[in-house]
Amino acid sequence: MSNKKKMTMGMIVGNRGFFPDHLAKTGREEMIQALQKAGIDVVTLTTEESKYGAVETHEEAKRCAALFRSKGEQIDGVIVTLPNFGDERAIADTLRLARLGVPVLVQATPDTPVKMGITHRRDSFCGKMSACNNLRQYNIPYSLTTLHTESPDSAEFAKDLEWFAGVCRIVKGLRNLRIGAIGARPTAFNTVRYSEKLLEASGISVETLDLSEVLGRIGRMKDTDDAAVQKLQAIQRYVTTKDIPQAALLKMAKLGAVVDQWMKAVDVQISAVQCWTSLEENLGIVPCTLMSMMSDALFSSACEVDVCGVLGMHALQLASETPSALLDWNNNYGNDPNKAVCFHCSNLPKHFFKDVKMDYQAIIAGTVGKENTFGTCVGRVKAGAMSFARFSTDDANGKIRGYSGSGRFTDDSLETFGGAGVVEIPGLQKLLRYICENGFEHHVAANFSSVAPMVHEAAIRYFGWEMYAHQA
Repeated sequence: MSNKKKMTMGMIVGNRGFFPDHLAKTGREEMIQALQKAGIDVVTLTTEESKYGAVETHEEAKRCAALFRSKGEQIDGVIVTLPNFGDERAIADTLRLARLGVPVLVQATPDTPVKMGITHRRDSFCGKMSACNNLRQYNIPYSLTTLHTESPDSAEFAKDLEWFAGVCRIVKGLRNLRIGAIGARPTAFNTVRYSEKLLEASGISVETLDLSEVLGRIGRMKDTDDAAVQKLQAIQRYVTTKDIPQAALLKMAKLGAVVDQWMKAVDVQISAVQCWTSLEENLGIVPCTLMSMMSDALFSSACEVDVCGVLGMHALQLASETPSALLDWNNNYGNDPNKAVCFHCSNLPKHFFKDVKMDYQAIIAGTVGKENTFGTCVGRVKAGAMSFARFSTDDANGKIRGYSGSGRFTDDSLETFGGAGVVEIPGLQKLLRYICENGFEHHVAANFSSVAPMVHEAAIRYFGWEMYAHQA
């Protein structure tokens, strides 16, 4: 699909002269073919720059590191491939000198039992341990293939490469991320409190905007302003607006235009927005459709100023390259212990729905009046594979923690309002107990994908966050 990001990997080919170095030549060629088959560009030494394009000596390590630094903006991750034992020092030196700070995947090619003579014996099985030992000594984080040894042309490595590419997208997307917090946290939602300082320690910044500034800019915007007119047209293209008052649609358009302009001006990629109930009382609409549109366009947006919630949305979106939503763990589903109702009122992206229309917000309407709550996206969530994730700042212990896992949205019948779906997660009661025992929020990010292992690896390995990977 058009949203797919073209990936670029640096490649280090390990070699050691005590072992058959012709294997470095063929191993390099096989790995390049595997990466190109996956649609990944490769940055590596040429056969003119080092023997077989491999890295064995310190001079070759410096040469490879210089190449990586020159392409640092493009490189998403590094593949260390060991077609033979490899020189562990040269591998570690290359990564230290390159200073890329990107994920690293260590792969070792298996020996063939009938080719264990001196001319074809690899010993990559052993060399991988030495390479990892040195990376650990150098304090360079790294990832491993599922099997200890995997051929570059194997189905197992192809799957691992897809997983690793997702890890790289998450790490690159979260480093130097800027999140827009629009409005104050609603008073009733202590749940979504968070530490900006802990996020900043991981390279994630929060840019704030007071709702009074938003309302002021809306008040100064003319109905005929180009930005408002274009946003109104975009809203009407995005979702059915039958029976929605034109005045409410115009207010939405102005709100959307102001938010778009601010996000561009301060360079924030994703947002968390105050809704309950300031916008309804002071502007007379809900922002749900606008947030749905942003999330659907891969600019994730969460309600109730849940900054950590939108961080989970963004991680899943980076991994899958498809839209994410923020949902409530909201209801049991009958007596089935592995099923629950996930719900929001709602700002779910259109990508999540079987069918969707704009309507009013049924819950808030009872307090502020139906006429002030138009703008929700209402419909039933479609069936499909589901990944979920949640991050939270543990201020008392000075760390970021979270959980991730997989399940599926089902076609089970459900009569309710808002945006809702039934989820089935093996071992759900175990997960719910973990959430409650550890004081996690009632919000969870969800995505139509199977990318939870990518989120777990990126968070725990490359950010040092404390993570729980849910298993049944």
